[in-house]
Amino acid sequence: MLAAAKMIGAGIACVGLVGAGIGIGNIFAALISASSRNPEAKAQAFAYGILGFALAEATGLFALMIAFLVLYS
Repeated sequence: MLAAAKMIGAGIACVGLVGAGIGIGNIFAALISASSRNPEAKAQAFAYGILGFALAEATGLFALMIAFLVLYS
């Protein structure tokens, strides 16, 4: 019973990975749009895009870490 509860909890914790994927998609869609609207500011927009990517990916990794903690503790 406890093993089943851990697996269900880990599955629910992995829902955060969906949000990270959607966030990364939105970030790069906005980056492509910004680059096409203003090509001269491409370098600055790219730097902000990479920063946003890192922050969105970090939230996904935190969700994955919580899932592993629930599953293996």
